[in-house]
Amino acid sequence: MPSDAVVAPHRGQRRGRPPQTPEQADEVRARIELATGEVFTEHGSRGLSVARIIDRAGISRPTFYRYFGNAEQPLHALLTASNAGLVGGIRTALTHSAEAVQMGIAIIDAYLEWARGHGPMLRPVFAELHDPASPVSAYREDAFDDIRALVRSKFTELQRPQPSALDLDTALQTCEYVVYRVSAAVTPGSEPDPAEVTAARLTMIRSVLVTLGGRADVERALTIPGLFDDAE
Repeated sequence: MPSDAVVAPHRGQRRGRPPQTPEQADEVRARIELATGEVFTEHGSRGLSVARIIDRAGISRPTFYRYFGNAEQPLHALLTASNAGLVGGIRTALTHSAEAVQMGIAIIDAYLEWARGHGPMLRPVFAELHDPASPVSAYREDAFDDIRALVRSKFTELQRPQPSALDLDTALQTCEYVVYRVSAAVTPGSEPDPAEVTAARLTMIRSVLVTLGGRADVERALTIPGLFDDAE
């Protein structure tokens, strides 16, 4: 799903015979997935259709069905990659976190890095997170389950009391909401305001530290320049 993860579609390329090499097959599959992401960005999951995808990818219908059985399958491939990127980024951040405040900041930065990688596709992703009829909703729950497990494992490693289920879910959903607010304010074709992203990062860090941390963590955070200075 990140923009550098797939090749750009070849608009106007002649629709010909199916690819003959593994490399060509990978290129066509990537082109289909990127085209699916573009259609999803414009029309949402309900607007996905094989006709729109093949038109955007510049391939024939038989070629599409060589790789995918319907219009939702390439979207599932994108969402699977998205979850892997989010959970993998948080796993890496936690691996390199030695104490609680650092851990909280690392989680937020990993989450924001994941969000940046989606570009304009982030907006429809967040728009469908809580829609039970959308495939995005199920992937959200899978990602949350994996993140909960990672955080609990890290708390055990640091010999800290486990966060309550309510506190952990509150921290996760606060981060989700803040990023949604930022993405919803971005007009199509533009980039998020860097000042808004910086403010969002601070809000998320403060919320996570206060929700999941203890008094000592908050006192430690107060000594870090920039985290709470502008909240005074």
